[in-house]
Amino acid sequence: MNIFGSPEHKEEGPAPGAAIRLNQAHPGVAQTPWGSILVIFMRVLAGLWICQGLAEWALVLVPSQPVFDTLPGAVSAAVIFFAIADLVAAVGLWLATPWGGALWLFAASSQIFVAMTIRNAIAIVWVAADVILIAAYFVLTFKASEQREP
Repeated sequence: MNIFGSPEHKEEGPAPGAAIRLNQAHPGVAQTPWGSILVIFMRVLAGLWICQGLAEWALVLVPSQPVFDTLPGAVSAAVIFFAIADLVAAVGLWLATPWGGALWLFAASSQIFVAMTIRNAIAIVWVAADVILIAAYFVLTFKASEQREP
């Protein structure tokens, strides 16, 4: 009993507001590793997006030649946008939060859009990688959500 006379409740596992909940047992549900695989995928993706964001900041802060004088205005705007969006998305992915996945999907979709609308702004290899990663994210998210359903 606590000081108010009510019994104390001790919860096992992570706090109710924790950002990541792994291996929580659900009665009547067979445990599969899809949730863990999704979190690992998001962490690897976060590392990749941190590298991308830092590369964009390197273009802004330590250019080998004046970047904003030589690039068209749309490409300069894309560099600044992705320098910010990639790092924020990477933090959300690392925390495995729903907003991180949504922001990453927005950033990856934006890369595809910029690559298709502005020539030579983003390599076509990144477009292919984005499409594959988005598909993998949707498959893993679907599989992880299936394991939570009773």
